[in-house]
Amino acid sequence: MNNITPKEKETNCQLSIVNCQLFTAVEAALKAGREILTIYDDPKADFQVERKADNSPLTIADRRSNEVIMQTLDDTPYPVLSEEGRNIPYEERRTWHTLWIVDPLDGTKEFIKRNGEFTVNIALVTDGVPVAGVIYVPVRRELYFADMENGAYKMPDIASLEGIRDLDTLRSRSLRLPYSERHPRYVVVASSSHATPETTAFIDTLRHGHPDLELVSIGSSLKLCLVAEGKADIYPRFAPTMEWDTAAGHAIVRAAGGEVWQTGNPTPVCYNKEDLLNPWFIVSREKPAGPHTQIQP
Repeated sequence: MNNITPKEKETNCQLSIVNCQLFTAVEAALKAGREILTIYDDPKADFQVERKADNSPLTIADRRSNEVIMQTLDDTPYPVLSEEGRNIPYEERRTWHTLWIVDPLDGTKEFIKRNGEFTVNIALVTDGVPVAGVIYVPVRRELYFADMENGAYKMPDIASLEGIRDLDTLRSRSLRLPYSERHPRYVVVASSSHATPETTAFIDTLRHGHPDLELVSIGSSLKLCLVAEGKADIYPRFAPTMEWDTAAGHAIVRAAGGEVWQTGNPTPVCYNKEDLLNPWFIVSREKPAGPHTQIQP
């Protein structure tokens, strides 16, 4: 268990406000991951699958993860916009200078399939820009975390903060991103559950310049993580996503030197909008150019 005393927490907070909030977000993500696994690893568990308004699935693991995250983030001074609390009126949200954007279980379809490709996503957003983010992959026990001041990191094989007193300790045990910038082929990462004709056409266009193009399909926010790691060159998303699907990964990609660009208007995706639906986007290290940037929903 993590036995950090209130005095130690206060000392850590004095180092940096963002550092303190990020460490709390890491704690929340790890706790949520453990809660999810108690359900996922139980062969007799009833996932209690329901359908949301958009027909996407919702399970008991989504709800329990959300409860754990909300309880942990309650110690911070910022409000929370979560997939499970999406009905907060914009008239209230528009006054939020800084907020958390949370997806307690990104990749619910992958969770139900039991393929392990689901994550816990927590982002800190200020004035529409993701300034810090945490993504935890419970089955793989992999943690991604980042802020713009200190960069992006990946910590393998972690399930709790036992023996880790602060972010400096966590960073010292982690890998700095990107760490895999060279690969023999041009790598495109795409959704394993949401392929669209527009995405396929875009990838076919990329093949003209990269005959040896390699396509990797994977679920949830792991696609953004691959770009941040340097294992993938580009991630096009020409299908619906919500702000909580991308905010944490966006922060990690930004801190690793990349960006999430809108298509049709190559400026970064922004957050806490009146409409929480994201525009179509391209994740890459370089600002996209060419006719594909004009693709719009």
